[in-house]
Amino acid sequence: MKFRKLSIEKSSKLIEEIENYTSFLDTLKQLIRVPSVIGYEHSFFLYLKRELDELGIRTEYYDGLLVAQGNEPTDGMLSAHIDRHGLVCTGPNEFQFAAYQSKNRIDLKGNSVSEQTYQAIASRFLNQQVQAYEPWSGSYLGIGEISDVYMNEQINNLMFKVKGLEHLLPGTPVAFVDKLEVNDELISAQLDNVISAAIIIYLYQNGYQGTAFFTAQEEAGRSWRFVYDWFKKNEMTTSELLVLDTSPYNTRQEAEVQDIVLRNRDANARFKSPLLKLLKNFCHKNNIAFSCKDSYIQETNKSLSKENLPLLSLGSTELGRIVKESKGSIQGSTLQLPTTGYHTVEETTTVKSIKSVLYILKNILIKENENKN
Repeated sequence: MKFRKLSIEKSSKLIEEIENYTSFLDTLKQLIRVPSVIGYEHSFFLYLKRELDELGIRTEYYDGLLVAQGNEPTDGMLSAHIDRHGLVCTGPNEFQFAAYQSKNRIDLKGNSVSEQTYQAIASRFLNQQVQAYEPWSGSYLGIGEISDVYMNEQINNLMFKVKGLEHLLPGTPVAFVDKLEVNDELISAQLDNVISAAIIIYLYQNGYQGTAFFTAQEEAGRSWRFVYDWFKKNEMTTSELLVLDTSPYNTRQEAEVQDIVLRNRDANARFKSPLLKLLKNFCHKNNIAFSCKDSYIQETNKSLSKENLPLLSLGSTELGRIVKESKGSIQGSTLQLPTTGYHTVEETTTVKSIKSVLYILKNILIKENENKN
């Protein structure tokens, strides 16, 4: 694949224009400390709701969905899932990977990146510190350490042994102990997808007045249902739903080829939104390096095919499921941060990538709407 070269001079100017970046990092640090294991996101939703309420943003909390709206709800529609990977106690010192627990597997079809990679990263969890919490209040219930992890073929899920949490009852969520690490021009944590929640709060702090959806259970393939149902209940459609997320790469070299990641499609649908063209044109004009993940996967699969190796899936995204199920009446685009260390507490991206996303969103969602008014 051929990628555009980034102008260093223009990139530096872009980064300088990001105001209150320290405030963004402070928000991200706080959000990372609030557990949000898939299926047990209630306490995180309440934390987000409080932050938004304090900013004067109207919020409505539904099952699996927090909707935030400023004074101009149609001036942008953002979406980000807020669930993170973790464990759930399922028996005496028995813990399963929460996303692939039997009750969460309903919408999983085997075509998501998560499903294709979770077995491969099992060894990364050894000796990882974890914390148990009460699922409704978020109250701390104890800390432990993963001593063993293995694949149970009978139930097709990762099983864990945890030292220090033998007393827990079934149904108790266990989150990875995490904190933000800042190292030169890189930041690391379990970024997927708490970083997108922090980005949306940052936008509201800096004048965004549109709508944002915070969704649960994306890692089990369910989040699209909550957003789609909201549109149906309100008898609304849109062609400009912008879904924020991270996008995994195997190496830093692969990740740093681009500052942001877009998509023309996923395994479910093709994205036909004016937003996609707008994002591409904005990146060209401002010398922001980007790639399209579907094109990257297709090029990679050509090489894998020649070597008779298993092909990569185009991936199943929240937006793709919404487009497919709505028969195209709801359309949009994705905007993703390229990362490495996917689904671990060492997921890493660059400061330049984060500032690029903030710059794009502030100009498209805030400055353009200010000019219209």
